[in-house]
Amino acid sequence: MSAAYTYPKSRFEPAGLLDLNVKSERERLSRSALKGFFRLAEAWKVRDEDARELLGGLSSSAFYEWKKNPDRVLEVDRITRISYLIGIYKALHILYGDKLADEWVSLANKNVIFSGQTPLAYMQAGGLLGMQTVRKLLDARRGGL
Repeated sequence: MSAAYTYPKSRFEPAGLLDLNVKSERERLSRSALKGFFRLAEAWKVRDEDARELLGGLSSSAFYEWKKNPDRVLEVDRITRISYLIGIYKALHILYGDKLADEWVSLANKNVIFSGQTPLAYMQAGGLLGMQTVRKLLDARRGGL
């Protein structure tokens, strides 16, 4: 008797991949991405100079204009940066209590990745790839690795 194993039917339908090169997608996401970023920066108590660096080196006048009026279309790089940071924020709040989650980026870290510096300094120096590394680290921790 050979019983074939089959998975039960599911109503799950995977969403199509998001193409940030399509301007309409960036238009749809930019305002909420910026609003989320500014809330995240406030929760993490990130100085404006550091927040500007996380966004990819934004001038102070542009930064304050974006903060006052987030209705704009962001470039692929900036939406990607914000996406990584929001993922980091979410992972931290899953792993730790709210207080430690919001302080974590500003605490010196002995993990070999950070070499004693803060995750914030690491992400500023490493840019997009630094953010990606921090996100992968936290996602691995969430997965029990």
